[in-house]
Amino acid sequence: MEELQKKLGYEFKDKSLLKKALKHSSYANENKSEGECNERLEFLGDSVLGFSVATYLYKNYPNLPEGKMTRLRSEMVCEENLAKAAKELDLGEKLLLGKGEEKGGGRNRPSISADAMEAVIAAIFLDSGYDEADRLINDLIISNFVIDDNALLVDYKTRLQELVQRKAGQHLVYEEMGEEGPDHDKVFTVAAVLNGETLAVGVGKSKKIAEQDAAKAALGKLK
Repeated sequence: MEELQKKLGYEFKDKSLLKKALKHSSYANENKSEGECNERLEFLGDSVLGFSVATYLYKNYPNLPEGKMTRLRSEMVCEENLAKAAKELDLGEKLLLGKGEEKGGGRNRPSISADAMEAVIAAIFLDSGYDEADRLINDLIISNFVIDDNALLVDYKTRLQELVQRKAGQHLVYEEMGEEGPDHDKVFTVAAVLNGETLAVGVGKSKKIAEQDAAKAALGKLK
């Protein structure tokens, strides 16, 4: 759990909340003396996640109508994106699973990882309140995407990776070039570097957003 807390950038005051968030129903059924599984936390986390994403869309895209905000929120909080966030934390390796679920490959099942991600969000919400949960959601989920002029959710980093991988032996990395501003309002500069050559530079209020900006510019050059 110490390793997971480092990746989360958050230390729990009540460690039992984190353990519960990692406890799949299959494990709880086999170890009834250890308390309930993470399903109730998952329920709460789903609501916290939805509220965070809805607030982000409302504040940052004032011209988007309700229908488009609803669609974008659904896309951002889908199982696939939650599972990606869980993979970034190696959450699958930390789960408490029953023997049958373990043998059946439960650690690599996106639905289980996505549910655990929601449970972890809820655990942080209960441990410290909304602000910390919102920070995690922004870092792990919201900042992985850009909303383009057509109100489409775009992951420019994935698009760039897919493009460069069409040719074997390509090495794409993102290098931080610097940061400016106070802690509460920093601006990061990141370069997209392919095979040692800088393709493009991006800026943003987080490293991930700057990476997306750099990837977008790099795609324009390569295409």
